[in-house]
Amino acid sequence: MAHGLLPLPIWGYVLVTLVLTHISIAAVTIYLHRHQAHRALDLHPVTAHFFRFWLWLTTATVTKQWVAVHRKHHALVETSEDPHSPQIYGVEKVLSQGWELYRDEARRQETLDEFGHGTPEDWLERNVYQRLSMGGVALMLIIEMALFGPIGITMWAVQMMWMPLLAAGVINGAGHYWGYRNYDCPDASSNIFPWGILIGGEELHNNHHAFASSAKLSSKWWEFDIGWCYIRLLAVFRLARIKKVAPKPVVNEEKLKVDMDTVRAVITYRFHVMADYAKEVVGRVYEEELRKADASARNLIKPLRTLLTREDSLISEEVKQCLRHLLPLTPTLEIVYEYKLQLQRLWQEKTATQEALLSALQDWCRQAEQTGIRALEDFAHSLRGYTLQPM
Repeated sequence: MAHGLLPLPIWGYVLVTLVLTHISIAAVTIYLHRHQAHRALDLHPVTAHFFRFWLWLTTATVTKQWVAVHRKHHALVETSEDPHSPQIYGVEKVLSQGWELYRDEARRQETLDEFGHGTPEDWLERNVYQRLSMGGVALMLIIEMALFGPIGITMWAVQMMWMPLLAAGVINGAGHYWGYRNYDCPDASSNIFPWGILIGGEELHNNHHAFASSAKLSSKWWEFDIGWCYIRLLAVFRLARIKKVAPKPVVNEEKLKVDMDTVRAVITYRFHVMADYAKEVVGRVYEEELRKADASARNLIKPLRTLLTREDSLISEEVKQCLRHLLPLTPTLEIVYEYKLQLQRLWQEKTATQEALLSALQDWCRQAEQTGIRALEDFAHSLRGYTLQPM
């Protein structure tokens, strides 16, 4: 009994710990995040309750609290009201104290009332999972000590650490501070791939902020979302139903007229549009200008590429001032930058009528095609083909 009911070799204890922890990771990303917080998929009641029970055993997480804090994060991202933004609190604080920030916000009743709607409110939730939230982890400790002996305490401790360290710290901290961005959405979210096997696909954080209601977090062919793999497997056995995935642009090369379908498609696919603009227009023009510039001018132009493709709201006033000073040195890049801002205004304008949006996009395409900048002309021509109609 000194080794518990299930004595194992050392590698066996390590393997069991990894498996148990990974189930918790799957429960967070599939149940709490994609199902409950964003309604990207439906789960069979048996599947949903298994995840809810497992999270009670291994994390003491209350569904309503987690969902409410996460929804508030999306609604007020990178503002002073964001529960855990490293842009506000500093990355060191979120990495080291992310769990405390989450816990403090979860205690705010107004947050639960405003953002916690639609979460379970049944008898078990009220009387067990909420009222006895710490009872599950205490029960898990007893079970692991009985099964594995004293080493079960270490196994239990590892399970307890992953949520504060990886979920609250790494995803909320590093995921809004370091990494690469596929989409220039108006927040600092970034992808910290390839840590996916550790955090269930949640490392693809920029993709998620661009398309929050998508059940699939991967975007590029080389990105791996293990949570999506599990969802597809659950769907095969009818234990899950996928509701939403990120839209993929549809371009009809034979469509040459900008109409309301074009406007709706451009707005729907706006993050794809801007990613393509950064690559096909800014990238091409930047390389051309860099080749033409002499050594002294080249040193001034080099910092511009990142700034020209960066979401404008994320650039400080000091950097914007520097940008305004440097752009006149390269008039072509200045034109490309101005057309980028004009295109973004199309979906930033909240009060414009459909007719005004249509007129604005028609004018943008017509004027872009007359700039004499080949990359911009080609992009404007391709934009005419955007459609929501199935082909």
